[in-house]
Amino acid sequence: MPSSLTTIALRAATVVLAGALSVACTSTPAAAPAPAAPTAAPVAEAPTCDGQGVDPAAKIRYRTERVIAASPAAIWAAQTDFASWPQWQQAVLTNERLDAGPLRPGSQFRWTSPVPATPLSPATTLQITSTVQQVEPQQCIRWTGPAEGPGLRIDQGVHVWTFTEVPVGTRVVTEETHSGTQIEQDVPLATHFLGLGLEAWLDNLKTRAEGS
Repeated sequence: MPSSLTTIALRAATVVLAGALSVACTSTPAAAPAPAAPTAAPVAEAPTCDGQGVDPAAKIRYRTERVIAASPAAIWAAQTDFASWPQWQQAVLTNERLDAGPLRPGSQFRWTSPVPATPLSPATTLQITSTVQQVEPQQCIRWTGPAEGPGLRIDQGVHVWTFTEVPVGTRVVTEETHSGTQIEQDVPLATHFLGLGLEAWLDNLKTRAEGS
């Protein structure tokens, strides 16, 4: 990805999903070299929810964490109030819960995000339909789902979050994997943008939770 892309364009291209909405790549005769990967926070262990983690076979994966000066309850409230995501996540246009009642396995939410044009894909808007697979309130959540828009498709994203109380607040660990024929044509580039998305998401979550 050329370094001339602005920071705003990069942030708008990412966040995920997924859901999954942070990747843009299609087949080209001469693919652009992947940029340097974002610097992930050191995370020793893979996060799981009810014993389940990300897709172990996925080629595209990224893991990172933050310590946020807020309670698990405050962070959980922000993360699971799906309708509010557009208020605090720059790259989320819309988000709606597709079922009613307590959040549980099988609950779904559908969200959209713009992706600007890159040398490898057209500008488009991704629609992500996420299905909760495991959930332990204020402790962890795991969801899966595809993301697609004109010119871009992620066949499957798997996203896990854990929330652990620590003396200074809450340690939030997240890991996500993406898979799909299209995005696997340039794994380094896809991984780079997935990383940008997760780092931005955690920064936004920190700002939201600490300001609430």
